[in-house]
Amino acid sequence: MPSDKKLLGAYGEDAACAYLRRHGYKIVGRNYVCRHGEIDIIAQKGRYVVFAEVKLRRDASHGQAMEFVTAPKQRRVTMAAELWLQQNQTKYQPRFDVIEVYAPQGLATAEPEINHIEDAF
Repeated sequence: MPSDKKLLGAYGEDAACAYLRRHGYKIVGRNYVCRHGEIDIIAQKGRYVVFAEVKLRRDASHGQAMEFVTAPKQRRVTMAAELWLQQNQTKYQPRFDVIEVYAPQGLATAEPEINHIEDAF
């Protein structure tokens, strides 16, 4: 049985994917894992292939969700994206986004608030 943290993480990523689809993105992959780390969502829109880090929080009382995408985390995502790009030839320009998902009632939140920060790092 998955832990509450894993369920919340999946909930946040599902909400982020739904948001991206509504805004014209095509989801190319989820939870890409390699020796460098993990990429939550890989999507494509226009001339970009987007590597998105999803951060779920109940609220911003302890800081914006984006603030938890630290410099070491950014390096791991960037290195994982480089490996993905080596394995997947694409004509698209890479971009790194952060998607904040705020769910005050956790899994019971019917409509989480989503903040999409394009070209975050």
